[in-house]
Amino acid sequence: MKTLLDIEEGQTVEIKEIKGGPCFKRRLAAVGIFPGSKVRVVKNAPGPIIVEVEKSRFALGRGMARRIVVR
Repeated sequence: MKTLLDIEEGQTVEIKEIKGGPCFKRRLAAVGIFPGSKVRVVKNAPGPIIVEVEKSRFALGRGMARRIVVR
């Protein structure tokens, strides 16, 4: 099981599952991150992870990224 933290910069992955409560899931869905959506990891270095979803970029804390399962 891979999480968003395990993905290298430049790779595109599909969201498989989001582990968290309804508020967390709604917050991510509001920016286009939900099961079945595709995201590209722009930056995965110390600090927040930068992802691109449909030509928009978002910063996710490492704790949030750890709860997003991808394939």
